[in-house]
Amino acid sequence: MFLLLNLILFIALIAGLIWTGMQGWSLGRRVLTGLVLGALFGLGLQLAYGIDADTVKDSLVWINVVGQGYVNLLKMIVIPLVLVSMVAAVVKLDEIATLGKVGGLVIGILVGTTAVAALVGVLMASTFGLTAEGLIEGEREVAKAARMVDQQQRLSDMTPADMIVSFIPDNIVEDLAGLRSTSIIAVVIFGILLGIAGLLVTRDDPAHGKAFREFVDVAQTVILKLARMIIGLTPFGVLALMTKMSATSSGSDILNLLSFVVASYVAIAIMFSVHAAMLAINGTNVISYFKRVWPVLAFAFTSRSSAATIPLNVETQTRSLGNDAAVANVSASFGATIGQNGCAGIYPAMLAIMVAPTVGVDPFSISFLATLVAIISISSFGVAGVGGGATFAALMVLPAMGLPVALVALLISIEPLIDMGRTALNVNGAMTAGTLTAKWLGLKQPPEEDLHGWDEGNRQTQ
Repeated sequence: MFLLLNLILFIALIAGLIWTGMQGWSLGRRVLTGLVLGALFGLGLQLAYGIDADTVKDSLVWINVVGQGYVNLLKMIVIPLVLVSMVAAVVKLDEIATLGKVGGLVIGILVGTTAVAALVGVLMASTFGLTAEGLIEGEREVAKAARMVDQQQRLSDMTPADMIVSFIPDNIVEDLAGLRSTSIIAVVIFGILLGIAGLLVTRDDPAHGKAFREFVDVAQTVILKLARMIIGLTPFGVLALMTKMSATSSGSDILNLLSFVVASYVAIAIMFSVHAAMLAINGTNVISYFKRVWPVLAFAFTSRSSAATIPLNVETQTRSLGNDAAVANVSASFGATIGQNGCAGIYPAMLAIMVAPTVGVDPFSISFLATLVAIISISSFGVAGVGGGATFAALMVLPAMGLPVALVALLISIEPLIDMGRTALNVNGAMTAGTLTAKWLGLKQPPEEDLHGWDEGNRQTQ
């Protein structure tokens, strides 16, 4: 009976979001509404039944059909969207040299801001007096620590050269199926090469080149229409994902490590400010920018998946920010795997500062800090190579600094809570890199749609 009641309430919330769409609410406003309603509904479930109640677990199984179903739909279109969009972008560039500039600037901005994020993480660990000393290891954490050590040993065998080689596809069918941790980058590389081949064919045989361009244009139009159909479901996906997150977050776990949680979010907020400052210095209206990217950040926050956010990222950059398609695709794809400010920058830096005193190392010596920032910047490429996020970033950085990895396991209970903010920061870093690159290379154009532009597409979809 209670399960049925919970599902009826959830369906009522979905109906409410449908109503807001019929009333012409903007996508950003509807996403915010879904976020708030999901948080309140999940908290209500936890307070009414308890965090471990079977009723809550059974309810979330069905609610997750909407949440995970939406995430799966987005993941479904990531590979075809990246491939077709990259081919189309290269074909339209006409100048191969421009593509090299785009990739170089995007990667430079991503890695540079990751180095800044590492310094911010160091500052926050110092300001909040964070330390690994005195943390209690429970049974779950001890078991996790043992697995972490095994993972770290496997990662230590991978050299930077191995990571670079792993980006290059040797079986494109395998990468199109997303079977490797570096599949996205591999598909980007394949798409670029295919586009370059199309450019060369156009120069040698204009008739075949024209046919190829028309084929790519039609394929891109269809894929983008599919992407916009799925993006129209964002408010419902966010509602379900936030309900699950709110209903399953343990208050006691959060309170036990509250200082680390607060320090992490302050660091994340500072890095958002750094992104805003970079945009403002280069002539971007920051308030308008964040209004336009809000739906993307909200989904990244609730889904905790930079890769799944790629379609929304590309769509927002091209239609709402006016970034060139090539810039948008390169920055969104690389930003999901390389130079992640939150996962590869802030998190391992904070952990290194916390762990260093336990092994007799001064974490604030110039040599230690310089080495830490350098290793974090370099290893931000390696995160993509092992398909890992914050945990793998820490597993690469801490051993490289001669530090133990057990603390990674001790923080597992609060990882989902912090990872939401880190993922949103990662995605914003990618969009910032795309916007700055487009600005510097003169590849900006008037946005196809204003802040409310997606609503027309949503109504057409409905």
